[in-house]
Amino acid sequence: MDELFSKSNLYYRDLARDIALNHVKPIAAELDRTGEYPWQVIKALQDKGMMGMWIPKDYGGAGGGLLDLCIVCEEISRVCGGIGCTYVVNALGSFPIILGGTEDQKKKFLPEIAAGNKLISFALSEKDAGSDAGSLTTTAEKIGDEYVLNGDKKWTTNGAAARLYTAFATVNRDRGTRGVSAFIVERETPGFEVGKREDLMGIRCVPVNETHFRNCKVPASHLLGGAEGRGFKHAMMTLDVARPFVAAQGVGIAQGALDLALEYTKQRHQFGQSIASFQGIQFMLADMATQVEAARQLVYTTARAVDAGVKDFSKLSAMCKVFATDTAMKVATDAVQLFGGYGYCRDYPIEKFMRDAKITQIYEGTNQIQRMVIGRALIKEGASA
Repeated sequence: MDELFSKSNLYYRDLARDIALNHVKPIAAELDRTGEYPWQVIKALQDKGMMGMWIPKDYGGAGGGLLDLCIVCEEISRVCGGIGCTYVVNALGSFPIILGGTEDQKKKFLPEIAAGNKLISFALSEKDAGSDAGSLTTTAEKIGDEYVLNGDKKWTTNGAAARLYTAFATVNRDRGTRGVSAFIVERETPGFEVGKREDLMGIRCVPVNETHFRNCKVPASHLLGGAEGRGFKHAMMTLDVARPFVAAQGVGIAQGALDLALEYTKQRHQFGQSIASFQGIQFMLADMATQVEAARQLVYTTARAVDAGVKDFSKLSAMCKVFATDTAMKVATDAVQLFGGYGYCRDYPIEKFMRDAKITQIYEGTNQIQRMVIGRALIKEGASA
């Protein structure tokens, strides 16, 4: 299918595939066991100029498109969904600046991210404000030329590894979502703390932390976009763009699980023949492969729409996220089944794919929320027809 890719797509695919095989695969199982951060992979990506490939060239990046990013995420996640996550969360954290930052903010922060010198995280969710992102309790009060942030964030992915954070707080709770603003917070800012690390089922090399703001004084120049009340819009714009690369993570996990299942069923012999020769097994493999390819093409179509400048892609973004991540969970689970009892043992790598797949159905908006987005869009389209 190379004919369907641009030269840029193929360049990034081949580069990512090489990094995945030579730098990710040898350490994936060990990092899953220890929970250590894949700094050596980040260094390899940095050396190849991949840490800011989605950032515009004017700010030190490579100017790659969303499809390029999705392809890279897929290739890395095909070997390890956790390491794929550690990479793309930098895109999640930096897209608010790309999409909504002032020119000064872009020039100040994006080159460091693009060079890989600083990782960035996205601090939106709270204990009581997950899917309901408009119910934030973290506050921001302007005092002189600073904003003083107070509150607690939950599920800050890459929290302990990042040096920068796009953090969301309300300047006026009475205004609901219209009171939410976004801030660029540096790790060294007094009053900012990285807290408890979650003990995760999957993507175990990814530090997912609580983050705390205790009279955290942020310069007014770090108010994203230079105006209050735009934070919720910045978050929603970012998540619409982010869902395709989370979907690509799902595709990568599904493809990696399918790869392992194909290899195992050809090697495993029962009743004098490989189990891959059994029709029932072939039907399972055929369904798995079809689901993976369907998910892949939906993700690529969404990414191409974004790259082409299509303005209203929220429904498509939600669709690809739902379908690809549900596919990841189903294919990984079926792959474990094909391994039989061995699939349930950590001696074999397949069970990790099932554990890594589950989170993709939850973060960046649960798949239940995505179905609400899709349903509401359909009803709106029907009403205007």
